[in-house]
Amino acid sequence: MNADPLDTAALRSAVPRVIAILVRRGADFAAAEDAVQDALVEALRTWGDEPPRDPQAWLVTVSWRRFLDATRSETSRRRREERVEEEPEGGPVPDTDDSLQLYFLCANPALTPASAVALTLRAVGGLTTRQIAAAHLVPEATMAQRISRAKRTVADVRLDEPGDVATVLRTLYLVFNEGYSGDVDLAAEAIRLTRRLAASVSHPEVAGLLALMMLTHARRAARHDAAGRLVSLEQQDRSLWDTHAIAEGVDILQSALARDQLGEFQAQAAIAALHADARSAAETDWVQVVEWYDELVALTDNPVVRLGRALAVGHADGPRAGLAALDEVDRSLPRRTAAAAYLHERAGDLALAARLYAEAALLAPSIPERDHLTRQAARLNQSPER
Repeated sequence: MNADPLDTAALRSAVPRVIAILVRRGADFAAAEDAVQDALVEALRTWGDEPPRDPQAWLVTVSWRRFLDATRSETSRRRREERVEEEPEGGPVPDTDDSLQLYFLCANPALTPASAVALTLRAVGGLTTRQIAAAHLVPEATMAQRISRAKRTVADVRLDEPGDVATVLRTLYLVFNEGYSGDVDLAAEAIRLTRRLAASVSHPEVAGLLALMMLTHARRAARHDAAGRLVSLEQQDRSLWDTHAIAEGVDILQSALARDQLGEFQAQAAIAALHADARSAAETDWVQVVEWYDELVALTDNPVVRLGRALAVGHADGPRAGLAALDEVDRSLPRRTAAAAYLHERAGDLALAARLYAEAALLAPSIPERDHLTRQAARLNQSPER
């Protein structure tokens, strides 16, 4: 591993491999993870401009020493030391990469989604508890407790036990959707971790998720205006979209689709690719978008998918058809009222649309979304066509 001491992302990429090495030597997962975090902090504090020749070997050596120091029983210490001869500092380490098993461990179905996200960011992503807490806008002590509970939950799970890729992907997608807060860009972190997962396992849905992340992230610069207000997809300045990320996402998606094992992330990525391919909202191939939503409904018939399909139908076949499709969506679903407002506005029912936008603002899950919907209601209330 060649690491610039200032390249913390490269340094963090060694964390899951080092944890796996300690676990193979006999450390339990929780103790290994704690020891590696201590070593990581020590590395960032002491390396300066002169990193060791082999940073990963240094992390292994220091982490193992920290683990042994934390082992209270001298009998237990001797048993563990007999299990492996400690390498000299900077010496070679095994070339085995158990990162995939750590993904499985941290996304164990026994964990809550929030705990799985936190443990993944800590053990696989190499982030500190403080960084994770800041990214989720919670006190560091609260996040520390969440991570400790998660580690206790998976304490008896062996590193070599089989895991579920679908669970891992759901966890990574949750990380991606956390977005940006504090000093950690969780969307970028999720892309980094998904890239590493894709390098470890050949799975079309892993590629599909990576493509979806790339295509969605490519629109990030256009998602807010200069004042920080939300901008709808229809109104975004598409010249701000990252064309390189779009091209990479499309290439990844095409390779995944060629394997003819369609999954929900590939279908979502296909929809995102159709949006990315259009020079304007009006030029979007809405008929194809609806077809991909039909595939999604067949794969995972959930209300969120049906909501997206209703909006696409509203573009492809007209707002009245979209409203008819929306009638099939659970009325308690968040954002359903906002979708109804949008479709009624397109149908020319401005007074009803304004009222629905105002109602949707009260149900909005975030302040930026609430403000956006409030502005939409105000715009229609001031419209001379109303």
